[in-house]
Amino acid sequence: MSTLQLTSQDIHEGQLHHKQFSFNGFGHDGDNISPQLAWYNAPEGTKSFAITCFDPDAPTDCGFWHWQVINIPAGTTELAQGISGHLSAGLEMRNDYGFKGFGGACPPEGHGMHRYQFTVWALSTETLAIPDDASCALVSFMLHGSALAKSTITAIYQR
Repeated sequence: MSTLQLTSQDIHEGQLHHKQFSFNGFGHDGDNISPQLAWYNAPEGTKSFAITCFDPDAPTDCGFWHWQVINIPAGTTELAQGISGHLSAGLEMRNDYGFKGFGGACPPEGHGMHRYQFTVWALSTETLAIPDDASCALVSFMLHGSALAKSTITAIYQR
C-alpha cells in the first residue's frame, strides 16, 4: 500500500525555515517566497491536489492560513520555489493576509516559536466547487470533505 508523502528542498520537519520564506510586511522584512514542495505515492482515485500552509500558533481563535492552492491537476507532483503568483494550473485562494497567493511566516515579535504546517491533499474531485472569494475556513471544510489522503511537513519560525 502506498502512502502519500510530501517532501521539500526548502523546508524540513521540525526545523527553522529560512527568512526568505517569511512575510514582507507587518514590520518584517522577509522575501515572501513560497517554498519548493514535491509529493509522491498519491492514492488510487486521486483526481486533483491542493496545498495549504497553516499556522496553528497564531494569536487568534482560529489559527492563520498562509496559503491555499486548490484544483492542482492530478498529474502534478511538484510546485517550484517561488511559484506563487505564477501557477500555470491550480487556483490560489485568498489567505488570511487578505490576498490570493502565498503569505509567508510573520509571527508577532517576541511571541515565540510558531509551527507552519505545509500540507498536500490528494482529492477525490478534479475541482472544488467553491467561490473565488471563499473564506479559508470554507476551503478547509471542502478539503476535508474531499480528501483521500494528506501529508504534512511542519517547519518552524520565530521573530
